[in-house]
Amino acid sequence: MPVMKRRKERLVVLAVLGFLAINYPLIALFSQERMVFGVPALWMYLFLFWLSFVVLIALIMRRQSGEKV
Repeated sequence: MPVMKRRKERLVVLAVLGFLAINYPLIALFSQERMVFGVPALWMYLFLFWLSFVVLIALIMRRQSGEKV
């Protein structure tokens, strides 16, 4: 399978997972008045999700371009 096709497939899967992660059912789980390390749970979820999403995109783009991680 060509490298570009595999990269595109992984990015599409990641985009779908990202869409599902910020959709109503999961957001509703975290939109309570709980605090995690002094930060509202919803904000903690969104920032941790965003960070992991960016890291995963970087890994997919870097690993597929032939560079070693």
